Amino acid sequence: MPESRSEAETDEKGETPSKNIISVISQFADDNLTIVRNISTGLAIAGVIVISRSIKLITRFGLASEIPARFIEKNVSLRGRVQTITETGLEVEHIPIYIPILSPLLAKGGGRVYPLAVRLAGVELTPEGRVWLEQHLSPAQTVWLKLVSREEETLHCLVSVSRVSYWLVSVGRGSLRSLCLNEEVLRLGLARTVPVSGLHPQSHLYLRLHQRLLKAEVKAERKGRGMWKEDSLWERTSQAVWDNSLVRLIRRIFKWT
Repeated sequence: MPESRSEAETDEKGETPSKNIISVISQFADDNLTIVRNISTGLAIAGVIVISRSIKLITRFGLASEIPARFIEKNVSLRGRVQTITETGLEVEHIPIYIPILSPLLAKGGGRVYPLAVRLAGVELTPEGRVWLEQHLSPAQTVWLKLVSREEETLHCLVSVSRVSYWLVSVGRGSLRSLCLNEEVLRLGLARTVPVSGLHPQSHLYLRLHQRLLKAEVKAERKGRGMWKEDSLWERTSQAVWDNSLVRLIRRIFKWT
């Protein structure tokens, strides 16, 4: 009787060719375990490199235009180091996430690092506000930039610092939570709220952010802080007398004599 097809596909030991192949591969893996592990490690590292490049985990941004649009849309927070205080805000050097081994491999060498131009979103600083920032942000201090919008090469952000760092140059603030500088300068009466640039006035983010900042400004106004500080009764009376037309005339007469 002719052999069946299944019987023809088996060898003398009764094993199918597919089982033989699996056995060979298993035996090779056992004999070359180190090589297999190295290949697996290499594939894992390659995968991390691809992912890191795709999401720009370790990219150092030197210009606002280099930041992916999706970072702005998702309000990603970037870490940075303060360089200088400007007329309109800060200049901050971006500090990318550091991954051992990978960061040196993927970092771009030889290029000059430029600071990012940063403005406090929804805030217009007074001259006193800029002085306050210079006093409370030490050179090379670490800050967090929560991206809100971008206009050409300027980033509008919620800028935060550690309250511990702030406490070291201030008094009475020992909380470990971060401190939002946008709110703080408004709360101290050192700035005024302005429309949040780059956001639609009817968007949820705009309304939520503007309400948050306005609340801080109202608190400063109620407590008479900074630009909202009112002169005392004596100061107002003295100024009124000094500006009186009769008093000005008497001053001129004495000046002529």
